[in-house]
Amino acid sequence: MKLVFAGTPETAVPSLDALLASGHEVAAVVTRPDAPAGRGRHVVASPVARRAEEAGVEVLRPAKASDPEFLDRLRAIAPDCCPVVAYGALLKPAALEIPRHGWVNLHFSLLPAWRGAAPVQHAILHGDDMTGAATFEIEEGLDTGPVYGVLTEPIRPDDTTGDLLGRLAVAGAKLLLDTMDGIEAGVLEPRPQPDEGVSYASKLTPETARVDWAKPAAHVHRLVRACTPAPGPWTTFRDERVKLGPLRLAVGAERLDPGRLRATRKEVLVGTATHPLALGEVQPQGKRRMAAADWMRGLTLSEKDAFA
Repeated sequence: MKLVFAGTPETAVPSLDALLASGHEVAAVVTRPDAPAGRGRHVVASPVARRAEEAGVEVLRPAKASDPEFLDRLRAIAPDCCPVVAYGALLKPAALEIPRHGWVNLHFSLLPAWRGAAPVQHAILHGDDMTGAATFEIEEGLDTGPVYGVLTEPIRPDDTTGDLLGRLAVAGAKLLLDTMDGIEAGVLEPRPQPDEGVSYASKLTPETARVDWAKPAAHVHRLVRACTPAPGPWTTFRDERVKLGPLRLAVGAERLDPGRLRATRKEVLVGTATHPLALGEVQPQGKRRMAAADWMRGLTLSEKDAFA
């Protein structure tokens, strides 16, 4: 089939690679416009745009998917289907009606669970044991379209969002390719999503990522994992922001008041509503990332010192 692939971040690149290596023709790629990134805030192309340009594929960067010039170019290409992975923009009917087999999205959840922008983050945050990915036909509703195929993936006890997304991006690329093959062969029919089990995954914000040490240790552990690498978990110490790396459950350690710190020979513990957690890496404001033990060696703790 002739395809126009839509995607933006690094997690979409494995799917683009799989399609480029397949018997399908990737006639063009649609991605978000170049945007500032990194410490220097230099304007850069998206990971999908860079990969497409390396492969010599035309790149379309509409400000909106409803832009007339973009729609005219899409009609001229006349794709059979438009596979989508984390494109990041709403698709209106004028765009949805162009490919004869529609737009098919690879979504990183077991629909109808965790529809929305941050399905992997919410699966970890809410303590799910299992997640996965689904391919579905895009319609005007939020991730409501009929499903072509699914895969499952267990959530490991210490998985961060980055870890889990990395595995799902690779496994999902094969699912998306299999879906394209099945549509071309005429052997796949999408099935409506069930009405039961619907949940929504709103985008996690920097404020969401602030740790509340008065919560139970299991909740804090999940929050930090869910917000790693983005938007990045954090707390405050002596009125300055401290970024946090993954924590470790320290079951059996002597209880500490929420936010209270204690350094031992082997680790740095922080109190929660239940048992303490062991800090991994920290990044104090204006400083490099470092092991919590190295950070603690440069401090003299008082009775009032605590994460807040």
